[in-house]
Amino acid sequence: MKIIIIGGVAAGAKTAAKTKRSLPEAEVHIYTKDNYVSYSACGMPYYIAGDFQDWKQLIIRTKEEFEKSGINIHTRKLVTKIMPSEKRILIEDVDTKEVEYQEYDKLVISTGAEPIIPEYANGLKGVYPLRTLDDGIRLKQGMLKANHITIIGGGYIAVELVEGFIKNNKKVTLVERSQFVLSMLDEDISALVQDYILEHSNGLVKIINNDIVNNISETDNTVTVSTEKGQEFTTDMVVVAAGVRPCIDIAAEAGIKLGKTGAIKVNSRMETNIKDIYACGDCVEKVNMISNTPVWIPLGSTANKEGRVCAINVSGGVEDFEGIMGSAVLRFMDLNISRTGLTEKDALKLGYDTVSVIITKRDRAGYMPEVKNITLKLVADRRSHKILGAQAIGCGDADKRVNTVSIGLLRGITVEELIDVDLTYAPPFSTSIDILISAAQILKSKIS
Repeated sequence: MKIIIIGGVAAGAKTAAKTKRSLPEAEVHIYTKDNYVSYSACGMPYYIAGDFQDWKQLIIRTKEEFEKSGINIHTRKLVTKIMPSEKRILIEDVDTKEVEYQEYDKLVISTGAEPIIPEYANGLKGVYPLRTLDDGIRLKQGMLKANHITIIGGGYIAVELVEGFIKNNKKVTLVERSQFVLSMLDEDISALVQDYILEHSNGLVKIINNDIVNNISETDNTVTVSTEKGQEFTTDMVVVAAGVRPCIDIAAEAGIKLGKTGAIKVNSRMETNIKDIYACGDCVEKVNMISNTPVWIPLGSTANKEGRVCAINVSGGVEDFEGIMGSAVLRFMDLNISRTGLTEKDALKLGYDTVSVIITKRDRAGYMPEVKNITLKLVADRRSHKILGAQAIGCGDADKRVNTVSIGLLRGITVEELIDVDLTYAPPFSTSIDILISAAQILKSKIS
C-alpha cells in the first residue's frame, strides 16, 4: 500500500509515524514545500525571545530520523493538484520547477494554515510573517537589528511575540482591530490582559485599538505604517499576526467538500467526502463539543490528536475524533492566560441564556510565600445549569483551574456538580475552598 501525506509539521508527521508503525510494509511518503518536517511551530516565539538559542531544538524529528524508520520525506516539493479519479497527485519542485506525478492508494491532506498577508504587504522586505521554521529564523534575525517593531494583530502569537520583543528591549507598537487584544476572550477578561501588558512592559509597548493598518511603504532603511483612522508612524520591521486561514485550495479544486467555516469537512474518522482521501490538522473543520456546531480553531495539540486518529483509520483500524472545546493557554511575562469551552459572547450568539461570574482569589493559602492571584470567569446556561466555559488569568496556576473545567465540560457538568467536585487541598496548592468552587457557588446563587 502506498500512502501519501501532503504536509509534515504536526498532524502530517504524526500520521506518517503512527501509520508506519501500524503498517510496517506500507510505503509512506511526506511531501512538503518547507525545508523541514516535524517541528514545534508553537515554540518559535520563545526561540525568537531568546529563551533558548539553538533553533534546531524546535525540530522534533529530523528528515534523517524519519527515513531511518522507512518513511520517505520529500522537502521543497509542492503538491499542486489532486486527481481523485486517477488516484494520483501532481508535484512541483520548488527550486527547479520540474513536475512529476505520483500515484497513491490512500492520501492524507495535512496542509495546515497560513498567515493572512494583506496585499499592500506582499513582497516588502520589512514585513515578516510567522508560519514556518524558516520564518522564525528570519524574524529573529530581523528583530536583533531592529529598535522598533510593529505587530499587526493581537491574537495568541502577537501577545507571545510582544513578550519576546520587550525581553530584547525593543519598542513595540501593536495595531489591533478590536477594542482589546485577545478578542477570542470576553472583553472583561481581555481588557485585564491588555492593562497588564501595558503596565508590565517598561513603557516599551503602545497598543492601537479599534483600528487597522491599511498601507505599508518602505525605503532602504525605514518602514512607514499607515492606519485606517489616519495614524502614521515609522518602524524598523512589521510582523503580520492578523490571523490565519486554512490551506484548502488544492482540496477544493479536487472536489473535496468544505465545511461552514471554510476549512475541509471531515467525519469523526478524518475521512473527506472522497474515498481514500483523509484530512487532519489545521486545514480541517472541527466540532465544538459544547454546542455541537462547526468551528475552526487551529492548535498544535489538536493537530497531533487528529494525526493519531487519522493514522489509525488509514491503517485499517477504527478510531473517532469527537471534537474540541477550544482549550488554550498562553503566557505574557508572569501572567498566565487560559480558556476552555464557550466564551459568554459566543454562547449568547448561539442562543444560550447565559449567567456568569468573575471572581479574583488567591491560588493557594495566603501565608505561603509563592501565593499569587487568579481572576476566573465561569459561564453557565441558566436553563440547564450546565457549565459552558471558563476563562482564567493570573500569575498563579490559572491553567490548572481551566483544565479542571475542561474535563467537566466533556461530561456536561452542572454548576451544582462542580460545587461537589472533590478537589485536592493543601496550603501550597490551593485555598481550602478553591476559586473554582467559590465561583460555582456564586453562580448557583445567581441562578436561584
